[in-house]
Amino acid sequence: MKGNQLAELRGLTIPELQSKSRETKEELFNLRFALRTGHLSDFSKVRAMRRAYAQIHTVISEKRLREVKNAG
Repeated sequence: MKGNQLAELRGLTIPELQSKSRETKEELFNLRFALRTGHLSDFSKVRAMRRAYAQIHTVISEKRLREVKNAG
């Protein structure tokens, strides 16, 4: 994910990020399934999707920590 895409993620709300996370997880599942059945030969797509999923969760964690810090 490029820097501008990460900035876009940081602009989303937590529910929007959770929705994006579910979509990414589903896409990752489909890529892994295709890889196992032999329909996908490029493993780099799986790696990129795993990274995107992790980055989404990192942004969610950052937002939650910021909320706790601002509330307390």
